[in-house]
Amino acid sequence: MIEYKAIKALWYREVKAYSNDRPRIISSVVRSLLWLIIFGSGFNAARFTGLDINYQEFLFPGVIGMSLLFTSMFMGISVIWDREFGYLKEIVVSPISRTSMLLGRVFGGTTIAVSEALLILLFSFVVGVHVNWINLPAILLAMILISSILVSLGLTVASFIESFEGFNTIMSFIIMPMFFLSGAIFPLNQMPAWMKPLVYINPMTYGIDIIRTLTIGISYFSLQLDFIVLIACAALMTALGSRAFKAKM
Repeated sequence: MIEYKAIKALWYREVKAYSNDRPRIISSVVRSLLWLIIFGSGFNAARFTGLDINYQEFLFPGVIGMSLLFTSMFMGISVIWDREFGYLKEIVVSPISRTSMLLGRVFGGTTIAVSEALLILLFSFVVGVHVNWINLPAILLAMILISSILVSLGLTVASFIESFEGFNTIMSFIIMPMFFLSGAIFPLNQMPAWMKPLVYINPMTYGIDIIRTLTIGISYFSLQLDFIVLIACAALMTALGSRAFKAKM
């Protein structure tokens, strides 16, 4: 059973805590812009991509994906924080179902991650990317799907771990491969053949492909395939997260 009031309350708690943390908001956006300007400038000078566009333009969708990845995955740390200070115990003994607990946190984390990504999208002019804002609904849907997958994954991992150090260690082993094997900074057609299977099973690959297609017109897969994969992954991760919460919380 899904309790909508409980989901709304948990969503509001996550978003309220985030909105009150201005240094976190600013640092997240600045981090992404620094990646785009400094890292992008360096590789652009080297003619890194072999594409007929500025490398910063190519990197721009990848930086949006990076923001979604880091922010979404680390939402799982809220579970460890709540466990550490006793708040989680209060929720667990309440009549709220584990599925509702997960959905409230997923919706809250997704709202936060997508908000940050949209802020970065507004800076597209910095690197000469002229976004066709007619595509914004599709871009927004892709961001929501990407973030919901990653928040669910982060919460699932956090449900099995009791320390901040352990969570951060596990996350480093998950986040970096997902990022570097997604086509965020390397063109997929220039990756070694042995990497391709890892690229194809990475949901971030399809999310970044959507954003890149709709912002700069470069794609490696069809939009239909991209969305089908993301929707399937979102459903799968939500189901796995719900089972993890029921088993471990």
